[in-house]
Amino acid sequence: MLKRFLHYYKPHKLIFTLDMLASFFMAMIAILYPIITRVMLNDLIPDRQYRLIVLAGLGLLLIYIIRMFLNFFVQYYGHVMGVRMQAQMRSDMFNHLEKLPFSFYDNHETGKIMSRMTNDLMDISELAHHGPENLLISSVSIICSFVYLCTIEWRLTLIIFACVPFLILIAMTLRKKMRDAFMRSRQSVAEINASLESSIQGIRVTKAFTNAEKEKEKFEEGNTAFVNSRKDAYKAMGQFHSATSFITDIFNVVVLIAGGLFMFNGVITFADYSAFFLAVNLFISPVMTLINFMEQYQSGVTGFSRFIEIMDAKPEEDASDAQDAGELDGKIEFRNVVYAYDDEKDVLNGISMTIEKGKKYALVGPSGGGKTTICHLIPHFYNVTSGEILIDGKEIHTLTAESLRRNIGIVQQDIYLFNASIRDNILYGRLDATEEEVIEAAKRANIHDYIMTLEKGYDTVIGERGVRLSGGQKQRLSIARVFLKNPPILILDEATSALDNTTEILIQEALDELCKGRTTLVVAHRLSTIKNADEIAVVAEGKIAEQGTHDDLVAKGGIYSDLYRLQFRANQML
Repeated sequence: MLKRFLHYYKPHKLIFTLDMLASFFMAMIAILYPIITRVMLNDLIPDRQYRLIVLAGLGLLLIYIIRMFLNFFVQYYGHVMGVRMQAQMRSDMFNHLEKLPFSFYDNHETGKIMSRMTNDLMDISELAHHGPENLLISSVSIICSFVYLCTIEWRLTLIIFACVPFLILIAMTLRKKMRDAFMRSRQSVAEINASLESSIQGIRVTKAFTNAEKEKEKFEEGNTAFVNSRKDAYKAMGQFHSATSFITDIFNVVVLIAGGLFMFNGVITFADYSAFFLAVNLFISPVMTLINFMEQYQSGVTGFSRFIEIMDAKPEEDASDAQDAGELDGKIEFRNVVYAYDDEKDVLNGISMTIEKGKKYALVGPSGGGKTTICHLIPHFYNVTSGEILIDGKEIHTLTAESLRRNIGIVQQDIYLFNASIRDNILYGRLDATEEEVIEAAKRANIHDYIMTLEKGYDTVIGERGVRLSGGQKQRLSIARVFLKNPPILILDEATSALDNTTEILIQEALDELCKGRTTLVVAHRLSTIKNADEIAVVAEGKIAEQGTHDDLVAKGGIYSDLYRLQFRANQML
């Protein structure tokens, strides 16, 4: 893990080197004060060297001015380096997230992922900046103060440093406990972020069902868990700091007693005793810095571990010999396809079917039968457990995922629109399209006239998930971007099931236009919308139970016939 962390320093080697040099000189300057104090008390003041006293003070002032600029460099450029490293990690994580398969998002909540990308990376940034500086400054200060203290009185110095092993022992003992506590705290932050995101996204449902109290209850559960986990973390941190602070306080007691005895017996002078006391504080300060650094270290390492977890998640990978699909014709074949989510019970069990180029093939049947899973397998969102899926005779595993999906357009019931302009949402179908092509796609989707009634037209921002549009308008926008993409294969996954009858008729006209000349797979709830399909398959319990045209299936008197009669009877009762 250390090697992977150090990798992010490589682009910033110059700033890092200068930062370390500045930190080194800052540590060296710190030792000058007790040295000059000792010289003054031992020589300059007793010898009444007033001119040298002033010069020494002015020299020290000049050095402190230099340290001020060094401190600015460390604070500014060090933080800039940390932020740049954080930005690079964030870019790497985002790019990796874009490559992860659907199955990853099935098992990871958005809020938890966002917590890792924001909170965790912030702590990593702070560690990246302050960690090397603290280690260098503290190490140099401890070594220099030790050497200098030995020049004053080595026996007293050894007595002081005899306390160090106790400090290390306590730090090592409590370190693991604090690390585990901070990991639990991280997890609770991710949980509360996920809960918050879910509640905010579902605020309209909450208001519609007047369940605000329920959402508050759910949030408070996460909030309480967060408080408890933070209490555990702070308890571990409190134990760590109180124990280590006690040891450092012992340093002062030892210096006071041992130094007083040494001076009483004439081993050291008052000037040496004063300088020793100052130098000991220079030793204690970096020790405390290292102790405090342990907390930052634990936060940063915990955050980087969570960062690595995502970076180590296996991305989607094309086969080593995968080829670009080019422009496909659109013949689709399923050959004895079996699929199961996470090694559970098979969702699909032996699916075999053929959709000829340019034909319209419909899937119907009870919920949970596997219809949507079939739709997800064609663009290779998931890998089949066994069997084959071929397009134009080419097994989809032999095609690159990007080139395969470039040939497939998908319109779903749950439309996702970005919080951007209408133009940008349509352009998502093909980013290099011209303005004329965008307008033509909107016209073919029967949405252009509505867009022109808006004050800003195609520049109108539609809000998060298209909240400022009706269901039918959102659906037509999604159809427009598929028109713009112009794929040879089209998948309509219950594209009109959430719409009212009047809107459905308008959308169906746009969909019929969209289906012309394309191989189309339709998942339908309302059987009236797929009566004219070239072939219909009834999918139940992961298998194709029936297959044929509408008339054939109605005449057969099976599952499809029963579903159709139920819907026909329900429509007549309206």
